[in-house]
Amino acid sequence: MAEAETQTQAAICSRGVTRDFKAGQQTITVLHGIDVDIRAGELTYVVGESGSGKTTLISIMCGILWPTEGGVRVFGTDIYDLSDTELVEFRLNNIGFIFQQYNLIPSIDAANNAAVPLIAQGMDRLEAREKAVAMLEKLNIGDQAGKLPSQLSGGQQQRVAIARALVHEPRLVVCDEPTAALDAASGRRVMDLLREVAVAEDRACIIVTHDNRVFDLADRILVLEDGRITHDGSEMPEGH
Repeated sequence: MAEAETQTQAAICSRGVTRDFKAGQQTITVLHGIDVDIRAGELTYVVGESGSGKTTLISIMCGILWPTEGGVRVFGTDIYDLSDTELVEFRLNNIGFIFQQYNLIPSIDAANNAAVPLIAQGMDRLEAREKAVAMLEKLNIGDQAGKLPSQLSGGQQQRVAIARALVHEPRLVVCDEPTAALDAASGRRVMDLLREVAVAEDRACIIVTHDNRVFDLADRILVLEDGRITHDGSEMPEGH
């Protein structure tokens, strides 16, 4: 298949993505020329040992961290050719993020935290809050909508962060350990919701995870070792 055709069909197309970091006088290469397409309509997991480059890779794929070399196309847009303002707008309209640290605003309640992307897009605040509460209800924490983050458990905060990532129905959802703070049943529920909301013909979801309880839900698993993709398949390879 021609390169141009592959790029049109890929939700994310990464070519030659390398990332270096400075550590004193040393240069440490975390990613080594990653070539990979993330296909629309699939739930793609990125797995690997701590320090293998997983979070760095997804951060580059969604325009948070710049590559040292290489480029990334997201739904046909060369995101690193955009201006800073254009990139912020592109992320707002196309990408939902679920971070390990939750990154909730401490001074506003769960519903308003979940409504942030809708408000940033210009939606009326009351309508945005209603949509946010509906998403919180899907995650079984609608009764926590009026509480501040400090009044929520770690698992509840994580579900608020997930609601915020999904509420504006982004074309790409990028998750860093979305089930880490959840029990098995809640983790499965979250993954089912990600599949329902984030996986469609014109959407994609990429997830960094160590959670072997949900490996069976993946359409595709990429194994990263020392900044290189060593496995690309529908199941975890033996020995991992």
